[in-house]
Amino acid sequence: MSSQRRARWLVPLVLLVVWLGAGAAFGPFAGRLGEVATNDQTAFLPRSAESTRVLREQEAFRQQESLAAIVVWTGRDGGSVAAARPRAAKALASLAGDPALAGRAASPPVVSDDERALQAVVPLRPDLGDRLPAALDRVREAAGQVPGTTVLLAGPAASQADLSDAFAGIDGLLLVVALVTVLVILLLVYRSVLLPLLIILGAVFALGVACAVVYALASDGLVRVDGQVQGILSILVIGAATDYALLLTARHREELEAGRDRFGAVRAAVRRSAGAVVASGATVAAGLLALLLSDLTNNRALGPVGAVGIVCALLSALTFLPVVLVLLGRAAYWPAVPGRRTGAERGRRLWERVADRVDRSPRRVWAAALVALLACAAPAPTLVSKGVPLDEIFVDDAPSVTAQATLARHFPGGSGNPALVTADAGRLPQVRSAARGTPGVASVAPLTGAGRPGGPGEPLVADGRALLYVTLDAGADSDAARATVPRLRSAVHAVPGADALVGGYTAQLYDTQQTARHDRTVIVPVVLAVILVVLAGLLRSLVAPVLLVATVALSFLATLGVSALVFEHLLGFSGTDPSVPLYGFVFLVALGVDYNIFLMSRVREESLRLGVREGVRRGLVTTGGVITSAGVVLAATFAALVVIPLAFLVQIAFIVAFGVLLDTLVVRSLLVPALVRDLGRTAWWPGRLSRAEPEHRRTAAPAPGGAPVNGRPRRGAADAEGGRRAP
Repeated sequence: MSSQRRARWLVPLVLLVVWLGAGAAFGPFAGRLGEVATNDQTAFLPRSAESTRVLREQEAFRQQESLAAIVVWTGRDGGSVAAARPRAAKALASLAGDPALAGRAASPPVVSDDERALQAVVPLRPDLGDRLPAALDRVREAAGQVPGTTVLLAGPAASQADLSDAFAGIDGLLLVVALVTVLVILLLVYRSVLLPLLIILGAVFALGVACAVVYALASDGLVRVDGQVQGILSILVIGAATDYALLLTARHREELEAGRDRFGAVRAAVRRSAGAVVASGATVAAGLLALLLSDLTNNRALGPVGAVGIVCALLSALTFLPVVLVLLGRAAYWPAVPGRRTGAERGRRLWERVADRVDRSPRRVWAAALVALLACAAPAPTLVSKGVPLDEIFVDDAPSVTAQATLARHFPGGSGNPALVTADAGRLPQVRSAARGTPGVASVAPLTGAGRPGGPGEPLVADGRALLYVTLDAGADSDAARATVPRLRSAVHAVPGADALVGGYTAQLYDTQQTARHDRTVIVPVVLAVILVVLAGLLRSLVAPVLLVATVALSFLATLGVSALVFEHLLGFSGTDPSVPLYGFVFLVALGVDYNIFLMSRVREESLRLGVREGVRRGLVTTGGVITSAGVVLAATFAALVVIPLAFLVQIAFIVAFGVLLDTLVVRSLLVPALVRDLGRTAWWPGRLSRAEPEHRRTAAPAPGGAPVNGRPRRGAADAEGGRRAP
């Protein structure tokens, strides 16, 4: 074997060893992100909001930080439980000495006005972690010693336990569901046994490397990871790596069918698809990094984490996959070896019919698609992004939600989640009076030296500030409670010299909603501008990029319109998380442009040889099957998020899955090619194609992939060794 030939085999073998080593070293990190993840929602608030400032000031009042578990007793027969108050106090007193308590006893039980419920607060240590469920079980067992009553647990501790339970097993369950779904689709697409497994292996390697990088960044405090970010990272990497692999293998198969050897086929496939793949990854990564402009910490957390995942998916698709294709050659496609094109020809004939329809009546096609998208977009303004009520946060019934609903039935709606007001201690009486006189406020009590609101002793003062607990009439997550927040702020801000601030759960919801609205006005234009720049560089045109971004934006609005109807009338959601529209925009616009990049880069390549009209037709025929397969894969992977029973992720899963399918089947298949066909060379202005040769070469054009035409071999296309190549 010559030295040159040995070198041709040595490079792929070395790269394979590197990837196998990376997979072995970094693969376990896909299951270790939970070690550096936090599901503490207080860490994901607007940085500059008033409620966040209150949260920081509140630390000074904590003699020992605690996580509140609210115990709720109700009578089993629905009758009065007032007589059970002493027994309830004694039951909680039995917890004294429990290592899970935060250094002080539970508050005395309080009887509701209708006397049919009791409530008390048990302060737990905030650092219990995995021991929190066991601690809550002990609280529940102790509280259950009151005869004739039913015990429920509400409050932050119970909510955190339910949230942790929702994300339990995310490392395994979500990954297995996503990988199995992708594998089934790939088996149907390729009709091959080995290649789908290799693509899945490449995606798993990419995910392992991405998780290792994110783990290191999170360990150093450079990024934050919660269960939602962790789940989205897994789905994003698997979906993107598979999409890029589909595009590369489609070009590779074309080259094999054209008669190239294993080395030439891989070189040509990488050269011809790398530009589109890198541009695609750049748009997604740039769109995600734009989230760093957000004032919401969870948005900023997703930006760099998602970008790391996309970069790792790109590396896997452009290095690992070409290596295994070189080493295996045609055997990678067994038993559907390139050259036996019965299945491929059937798919090509379908897209030839679509391309013929677009070519014959482009204006009718794009007009019909446009009308359909506008009709779908009409309900978009009705999508309510004010937040998800507490009773809808979990898709399944969660114990903490049931307990909170019971608490709200018998106590003022804001019980368990009061508003918090910090103010200058010398102006506390005036601030308290102003708060008490605000419409929507049920009661106001200062935090005292006893460590609880309204307890015995003087108000607790820390750094010259005092803290008030303001119970609202309405439920803490209701529209009425949110409407009370600006009124309460106006009232206490008006007290001279008090420097009063309003925070707490309801104020956090209000501030998050306002911040999310501001983030959309900042981030959306940035994402669109970045994508336009990337597209202009790839397509060397100004008209085509504007056209692509406009169509994908319309597709996003159509998706929101359909989602508004589905969420309200089919899934029963009364609102969406404030971050859902922004996440949906970033994913759909960036990922939607991906498929247009794959299409238009091929259209440009063919148009440079054949003219714009035939270029559109050839581009649609050659990319139709692979892009549709990629869209189905990505939609299916995002749909896997529904295995996590949280409304936020269910909403994201539907928006992205439906939006990707809409973009793949309507925008990329009909609207964009029809518009480009109708505009002709104008679509490519001011680039070279706007001055290209005439468009009348269909009968003399070489077939896609280099097949002979009219009995003559292909001429003029680039090959692995050189020759004229499309710019």
